[in-house]
Amino acid sequence: MTSRNPMPTTVTPLRPRPSRLLLDTRVIAVLRATHAVEYEPVIEALVGGGVKSIELTLSTAGVFEHLPALRERFGADAEIGVGTVTTVAQAVEAIEAGASYLVTPVTSTGIIEAAVSRGIPTFPGGLTPTELHTGWAAGGTAVKVFPASLVGESYISMLRGPFPGIQVIPSGGVGIDDAVRWMKAGALAVSVGGPLLGDAFAGGDLRALTERATRLAAAVAEAAA
Repeated sequence: MTSRNPMPTTVTPLRPRPSRLLLDTRVIAVLRATHAVEYEPVIEALVGGGVKSIELTLSTAGVFEHLPALRERFGADAEIGVGTVTTVAQAVEAIEAGASYLVTPVTSTGIIEAAVSRGIPTFPGGLTPTELHTGWAAGGTAVKVFPASLVGESYISMLRGPFPGIQVIPSGGVGIDDAVRWMKAGALAVSVGGPLLGDAFAGGDLRALTERATRLAAAVAEAAA
């Protein structure tokens, strides 16, 4: 006899895996500038220091126009994703322009579905357990805890109580010492902006940026091991 009230079937999305490069390096550099024409020398300095996963934020003008050229320039050495994605239209445009992954500051299942359906890793942002679980359940590759400085690295163990398999990337106020603590607490990777970039987009010494990138990459690699 067929039950009149069958249990609903839950469809688990096919979760895109993080890239091999991100698993090897564990750092995402978040770049915000006035215009994307400023990106190339900064990316070169970061890659020279071993930070090879680069997030271009849509708060910067010209990202979509310059992304193909940046991919051509650095594609053999780095992966370039697009961040600060807040609409499905932006997600689709980023993917069509060649983004290696998407990062959002908000939990939007529409954006996640757009990425998952195309096999593109996505890191949806959130802070509360409800937001983070929603992003994870929708197929996010990992959830971005943002702003991470509000909760601290112990938040990972708290989240994994009810959500054992959830993968976490902290972002927002994460410095080099913070990055080490987050990695030791079990983060998949760390997302670092201002503490790494410093004054690089204001005429700062790019050799100093490479040195900071080298220190960060080494510290995170040691913590991850």
